[in-house]
Amino acid sequence: MYEKIEEQFASDNYSQICPEVLEKIIESNNDYAPAYGNDYYTKYAADKLRELFEIDCEVFFVFNGTAANSLSLASLCNSYHSIICSDVAHIETDECGAPEFFSNGAKLLVGNSNNGKLTPEEISHFATKRDDIHYPKPKVISITQSTELGTVYTIEELKAIKEVANKYNLYIQMDGARFANAVASLDCKPADITWKVGVDVLCFSGTKNGMAMGEVVIFFNKDLAEDFDYRCKQAGQLASKMRFISAQWIGLLENDLWRKNAEHANAMAKYFEKRIKEIDNISIKFPVESNSVFVEMTEDMVTKLRTKKWLFYSFIGLGGGRFVFSWNTTKERIDKIIEDILGK
Repeated sequence: MYEKIEEQFASDNYSQICPEVLEKIIESNNDYAPAYGNDYYTKYAADKLRELFEIDCEVFFVFNGTAANSLSLASLCNSYHSIICSDVAHIETDECGAPEFFSNGAKLLVGNSNNGKLTPEEISHFATKRDDIHYPKPKVISITQSTELGTVYTIEELKAIKEVANKYNLYIQMDGARFANAVASLDCKPADITWKVGVDVLCFSGTKNGMAMGEVVIFFNKDLAEDFDYRCKQAGQLASKMRFISAQWIGLLENDLWRKNAEHANAMAKYFEKRIKEIDNISIKFPVESNSVFVEMTEDMVTKLRTKKWLFYSFIGLGGGRFVFSWNTTKERIDKIIEDILGK
């Protein structure tokens, strides 16, 4: 028999399906429906997303974030192009070469980040580094919102990146693994930090916000979506029973549940930040602007938490840890880990 895992802080991927989403899965299982996305649920979810973003856009549902990022980037560039991203970008550190594979060899140009953010200056550096035929031509800027370090690009920062993109004829792809958390953090509309500031394509995650699985690739620049359905099919991302992915999105989109879930996760991160700051010999490594908190703490504290079966990642910096909060994180569980850090 497997060992049951209690609420943890390693990732929002650990969390359960939220009830409203689970209800939609069950509802979509109550009848027959056409396969491969030709069903009511998929069409309705796509229309709900167009309504949410206040624009007519092309919408594609896929299984996971790696596919969403890799296939969308491949649609924006050719094999002789390059993609500018930050040194902590998921496409650089955690996708096993998938962006290069699906683009048939487009090169990632990895820039230094500022608290996880790619800066206009760093983008300009790569865009102008070389212009000869022997170097892969820069074609795409890939940014993550919110970032891998839990920070959030402001509207002004995104506009500045768009200015650089316009200057050097670059597309903008947004990895929105925690896009909902960024919208909640900025208290803005989804359109305000996507197509209105020049984002061409967004990979919007539902998995980290209460769904079982499933991401959506949204092309605001519809011309770039040409044949994207064929890319999805070829890459094994065309679900035969698509309704079980898309129906989940209906559960998230109705009554703004996607935002409420993200607001709760962000609030729990701020609560953890407040509690952790009360402890000596601990510091917060990056501004807490979404649902992740990066902590610098002693090896003794790390060992103590591991001994008590707490799960968290420590891949950023020695002696520290990343703590991620979900749609159903509780203050009681946060209080418990704080007690264990203090040795109570």
